[in-house]
Amino acid sequence: MSLAALILGCAGPVLTRAEQRLFARAAPWGFILFARNVVDQAQLCRLTDDLRQAAGHDAPVFVDQEGGTVQRLRPPLARDWPDASAQRGGLPAIRLRHRLMAAELRACGIDGNCAPVIDVASAGTHPFLQRRIWPGDAQAVADAGRAAAEGLLAGGVLPVIKHLPGHGAADGDSHHALPRIRAPLADLMARDFVPVRALSDMALGMTAHVVIEALDPDRPATLSPVVLAYLRRDLGFDGLLMTDDLCMNALGGPMADRAAQAWAAGCDLALHCSGDLAEMTALAEAAPPLVGPALGRATRALAARQPAQPIDIAAAQAELDRLTG
Repeated sequence: MSLAALILGCAGPVLTRAEQRLFARAAPWGFILFARNVVDQAQLCRLTDDLRQAAGHDAPVFVDQEGGTVQRLRPPLARDWPDASAQRGGLPAIRLRHRLMAAELRACGIDGNCAPVIDVASAGTHPFLQRRIWPGDAQAVADAGRAAAEGLLAGGVLPVIKHLPGHGAADGDSHHALPRIRAPLADLMARDFVPVRALSDMALGMTAHVVIEALDPDRPATLSPVVLAYLRRDLGFDGLLMTDDLCMNALGGPMADRAAQAWAAGCDLALHCSGDLAEMTALAEAAPPLVGPALGRATRALAARQPAQPIDIAAAQAELDRLTG
């Protein structure tokens, strides 16, 4: 079957008939869930099953489960994880944290996580993003991102590295306005782009809604053929590339126009998170099918989704407590 170059949300904890009809017609490649979609484990398992059934294929279901500031599943469905900036215990703890996190997600039918954040903090990083960034220099962030991704993959969950090619040097929060990065390219290459190069083998990545003036002063990375070509060619990322949420205020114009610009720029998938039925319908009508190189990247991404390796949850939690105590 032909799949649309889309990742879509839904409005609540149960699919409406209108959503079922739309997803059956559109066949989006994947879905994303938010706190508004969460009641309990049994409900989430039903919802994820219903999403896949409506789309007509084994669609990946994503969530933003970074921990701390950005964590859609909370106790009792998931541990109350700290922000990345507050994580103790080094790389072994980061790996264990994400292995346990993967077990929590898989128990609810979720097999994709829009994490880890591999942005690098700088003096002007917005506090909302700062809390979500692993501490240390660019190489430390790259190492933490690798450990997080390994933990998720071991638990059968697809990681999505973000925000490509880097958001840390931006002067604002893209949820509210369009930030800009004014740093020279040499500085970005020595800092912000280091984790991207180091993790360029990852199967999935998410773009940044930021203007990188040294590459394209006129368009945010998500909508910039120049920036996305640089990401592919110079930074070596050949994974499946999804936009950050098209609903964010960093972007303007009709939703279908935002998506069209993103696809034209080189994004493989348009991500729409609000669950607004009218906007999703417009996107479904405009969405191209996944074909060519984008389809190849999507196929490789799904091939990275492996069954969870065996784990003793109690022993893993005890070891994590020891590492972070």
